[in-house]
Amino acid sequence: MTEHDVKDLDLAAAGKLRIEWAEHAMPVLRQVRERFAKEQPLKGVRVGACLHVTTETAVLMTTLKAGGAEVILCASNPLSTQDDTAAALVREYGVPTFAQKGENHATYYRHIAAALAVRPQVTMDDGADLISTLHGDRRDLLPEVIGGTEETTTGVIRLRAMEKDGVLAFPVIAVNDADTKHLFDNRYGTGQSTMDGVLRATNVLLAGKIVVVAGYGMCGRGVAARAHGLGAQVIVTETSPLRALEAVMDGFRVMPMARAAEEGDIFVTVTGNTSVVRSEHFVTMKDGAILCNAGHFNVEIDLAALAGMAQSRRAVRPFVEEFTLRGGRRLYVLGEGRLINLAAAEGHPAAVMDMSFANQALSVEHLVKHGSTLDRKVYGVPRAIDLEIARLKLASMDVHVDELTPEQDAYLSSWTQGT
Repeated sequence: MTEHDVKDLDLAAAGKLRIEWAEHAMPVLRQVRERFAKEQPLKGVRVGACLHVTTETAVLMTTLKAGGAEVILCASNPLSTQDDTAAALVREYGVPTFAQKGENHATYYRHIAAALAVRPQVTMDDGADLISTLHGDRRDLLPEVIGGTEETTTGVIRLRAMEKDGVLAFPVIAVNDADTKHLFDNRYGTGQSTMDGVLRATNVLLAGKIVVVAGYGMCGRGVAARAHGLGAQVIVTETSPLRALEAVMDGFRVMPMARAAEEGDIFVTVTGNTSVVRSEHFVTMKDGAILCNAGHFNVEIDLAALAGMAQSRRAVRPFVEEFTLRGGRRLYVLGEGRLINLAAAEGHPAAVMDMSFANQALSVEHLVKHGSTLDRKVYGVPRAIDLEIARLKLASMDVHVDELTPEQDAYLSSWTQGT
C-alpha cells in the first residue's frame, strides 16, 4: 500500500471521478503530460510537494509522475484538503499523500515532515511552509535539493525575504509571478472561487450588499470585479497609492479600513499581510457583518483580538462562527479566517489552474535541467515557458492570433524609421 495519512480510503472512487472531471478542463497540462510520458525528463527525481490537495493538484501530481518523478504530497493548508481527492491519489494513482481536511497544527507539521522524509531533490510550495521547515528543522537535507517552486504571492514574499537575508539555500522559481499564472489564476480564479466560498458558507444575497475588499493586487481585483458583477457595492482599502488609484479608476470607492468598517456588510481580506482587520475595526462594524479571508495565511483578520472582545461564540453553520460582542452585536467569521475559497468551496476552477500547474510542471523540468547553474535566488518563470503556455491555452480554446509580417518585424526592431 502506498504510504499515506488520509481520512478515508473508501472515498477514492468518488475522488477519481472528480479528478477526471477536472482533468477534462486542463488541456495544457494534459499536453505537458503526454510529452513527459515520452521523454521522461524527471526520471528518478524526488519531488516533495506541499500544495492544496484538490482535484487540480491531483492532475499536476499525475503529470509529474508520468514524467518519471517520485512524488509525495502534503497539504499546504489545514482546511483546503478534499478528502476524496486525497484518497484517490493514494488508492487510484499511487501517490503518497499526507492530508486531511481539518487537521490540527501538530498533524499539519507531521505531514510536512513526512514529505521531507523522502529527501526531496525538488520542492513545490504553496505558501513556503515546506521550504521554511526545510531551512529550519531539516537543514541536513539542503545539500540534496536542486531547487524549488512557489505558487503564491505570500510564499514569494517569504522567499524574497530569505534571499535578502542571505539564508535561501537553493534557487526557487516564483511560479506566482508568471503572467500565465497571476494574471489569470489570481484574478479570475480567486475572484470566482472567493465569491463561491462566501455564497456556499452563508447563502447571502450579494446584490445590494456593501463588500469591502482589503487589497487591490491581482487577487483583490478579481474579488472586487466578481462582487460587483453579482450586484454588490464595492469599497477597496489599500496602502499603495498606485493600486488605490487603479481601484478608483475601475469605478470603486477607496477609503481607509477605519471608515470602511462602519459601512461594510461583507469583508474580504486579500493582502498577504497581518492584522488587516483588527480590534478598532470590530468595534464599529454593523451587527451581522461577515468577515472572511482569501489570502494564504489566517493572520489577516485578528481572530485573537475578536475572541477576546466576544462575550460568546458559537458555530451557526458549517464554516460560519458567530462572535457576540458587548451590546449584542454579532460578527460572523467564515472558515476560521483561512482561505474561504478552499475552506467552504472547491478552490479555483480547473480551467484556470491548468495554466498555473503547467507552469509548475515545466518549472520543475527547468530546475532539473538547469538548477545546478542557478544561484541561490528567487527567479521568475522563464519567458519562453510563459509564452508557450499561453500559446497552448489559446490553441485549446481554438483562438488564433496574428503573426507579424517581415515588414512589421523589421519596423519594430528599427530605430531609423520615424515620422
